[in-house]
Amino acid sequence: QEPLGHLKKSKQQVSDGFTVKAMMKNTVVRGPPLAGAFKERPTKPTAFRKFYDRGDFPIALEHDTKGNKIAWKVEIEKLDYHYYLPLFFDGLCEMTFPYEFLARQGIHDMLEHGGNKILPVIPQLIIPIRNALNLRNRQVICITLKVLQHLVVSADMVGKALVPYYRQILPVLNIFKNMNEKYSSVHLVSVKSAKGFSRGRYLSANIFNYILKIILVNSGDGIDYSQWKRENIGDLIQETLEAFERYGGEIAYINIKYMIPTYQSCILN
Repeated sequence: QEPLGHLKKSKQQVSDGFTVKAMMKNTVVRGPPLAGAFKERPTKPTAFRKFYDRGDFPIALEHDTKGNKIAWKVEIEKLDYHYYLPLFFDGLCEMTFPYEFLARQGIHDMLEHGGNKILPVIPQLIIPIRNALNLRNRQVICITLKVLQHLVVSADMVGKALVPYYRQILPVLNIFKNMNEKYSSVHLVSVKSAKGFSRGRYLSANIFNYILKIILVNSGDGIDYSQWKRENIGDLIQETLEAFERYGGEIAYINIKYMIPTYQSCILN
């Protein structure tokens, strides 16, 4: 045996997979990088902010006892929807006040009073909607989903007009669809009653997960208390898909199922 002083400590080296270095001794292969499907994308300057700062919109921010609201300087029915509605939809990417509030509230006001002017503008709205969803910011996604639900019911034939554009809208929804169903794997939980029982009572995993689902929603890496605010991404996506199916006509379900295979029909079932 050699003296302890002559022993050399072998250090492990880290290398990438499928390389010559990975086949050597004392080598640890580095795992694959994260795909980044849920990673937020950086925002870009929007045309909505540019036009608002320049004073091109006939709107003003008004404060009253109920909160903030938009003061329109002209009648909404007389607006040129081909010009203004795509610009307001471009503001869905905004996350700072007052741009975020003005864009969101302006869209809802225009959809409420648009009527027959909304349908011809649908092709111009797809790119702003897709850009907002591709940011993968949870706040922006929730606002965009509520806008889509309002858009579908805003006028006749709008739901059917959106069907050809499902391939641009639904991929991000497919990623976040099950966001609120990722619960921690707790199989048993010991609950001591308030009356002071000495023995712990155990609940099955199904009962515990059902109670946990009612109280709080786990959105992946953190707990999101958002059921009361209607800001749960999974629930909003499900509501949006059901609205698409109801107002999209006969071929809506087939197209939704093609893009989101886990979706179950709310009409056929």
